Amino acid sequence: MVKIKNRNRLLDNASSPLTRKAREIALDAIEKALDEVDPRNLVRSRVLLTGDLLEIDGRKFELPSFRNIFVVGGGKASGSMAEALDEILGDRIETGVIVIPEGTSSQYKTRRIRLHEAPHPLPSQSSVEGARKIVNIADEAEEDDLIICLLSGGGSSLMAMPRQEVPLDDEQRMTEMLLRSGANINEINAVRKHISEFKGGMLAKRAYPATLISLILSDVIGDNLDVIASGPTIPDSSTFADAINILRRYSLWTKSPKSIKEVLLGGVKKLIAETPKLGDEVFKKAHNIIIGNNRLASLAAVQELRHRGMNTIFLTSLAEGEARDIGLMLSSLALEVSASGNPVSKPAAAVMGGETTVTVTGGGVGGRNQEIALSASMKIEGMDGVVVVSASTDGIDGPTDAAGAIADGDTLVQARKLGLNASKYLKNNDSYSFFSGLGDLIFTGPTGTNVNDLSILVMARPETCQTR
Repeated sequence: MVKIKNRNRLLDNASSPLTRKAREIALDAIEKALDEVDPRNLVRSRVLLTGDLLEIDGRKFELPSFRNIFVVGGGKASGSMAEALDEILGDRIETGVIVIPEGTSSQYKTRRIRLHEAPHPLPSQSSVEGARKIVNIADEAEEDDLIICLLSGGGSSLMAMPRQEVPLDDEQRMTEMLLRSGANINEINAVRKHISEFKGGMLAKRAYPATLISLILSDVIGDNLDVIASGPTIPDSSTFADAINILRRYSLWTKSPKSIKEVLLGGVKKLIAETPKLGDEVFKKAHNIIIGNNRLASLAAVQELRHRGMNTIFLTSLAEGEARDIGLMLSSLALEVSASGNPVSKPAAAVMGGETTVTVTGGGVGGRNQEIALSASMKIEGMDGVVVVSASTDGIDGPTDAAGAIADGDTLVQARKLGLNASKYLKNNDSYSFFSGLGDLIFTGPTGTNVNDLSILVMARPETCQTR
């Protein structure tokens, strides 16, 4: 079970017994949610081997009918997935390559599957090398081979193979601009797919006519398959024209590298072939299966909160929008519950999952979840036993080493004592520095899973909050 490394510090930061209880309950819910979407357990529950019969999510495959079994893929959760699959199939796997985040290979034990490290969130030469190793396997696979592809969020950057016309540094620059623009992941990946030889169904095209099974851990709102890891094994619903329109929408077109503009315009003029679409024969033997998502994690948090005696509402697993607006909404909900008992009475809790965006206008450091907590803190000041916690399930919130942050009714009081002006830090997108000063950042380290973010509001009442 994933643990919050600085849990005791976060509890000790509470200014009252009631707030400490609320913090404890909220952190328990986060840990329970992370445990529910452990990729190892998800793979073990979906992939069953009985003799020579492999059953995956109800689909049955007779292994003697395949000459070779290969395992490929990448993403923040792919190492955990590979470890579980390696345990199940063992020496039946001929070979495999999984691209995982830099510095994490020591967390996993695989015998037949090679782990290749690459940095995140910007693609690198190592990302290209990892993608090429996967492509080599796909290119050599034949009709009677089986390829199992393990995909999760983060795969877009970890497996990078830009078109020959696009230098890697141009893709890096484009990726960085998109990440700072406020564009959502669907929009970002629509652009990335059309400057890639790997994404947007291109891996499936290379693998055909081998049988292809993709096990997918979703980090995308609504589980849109062609967006997760930029959908290398999925029919692509976006077009070159969509990519250009997205860049124009966020005022990035004129700033985009020349090589990328030439490729996208070439695609619109039909000088460059589109990514494979629904109905293309390359998907005839492709099976794409989601094994976990944000809703699964959110419902586990809801169950834990109800177990702790909280009147709990599940708001959504599809939250989008600016992070600071989500924080404002959660704190407004706290005010409403306190004032009227609607939509639930205290002890109350609310769970929201999804993936917000931060339109970066300042020069600070932070992440979506830290910005949610900072925004929420500005309306719950003075409320005893009220806590907002927000965390990324992969343990990495934005370009920081924190998973998220926790705020309560005393956050602003303590900040003023330290000379920290919450409004200024929010305006400067510097939520990491703000919560670092308070000691209220949440640290888990890389969790090995990735199903978006979780935000939890807890409003405790001493006589009804159960203890463990």
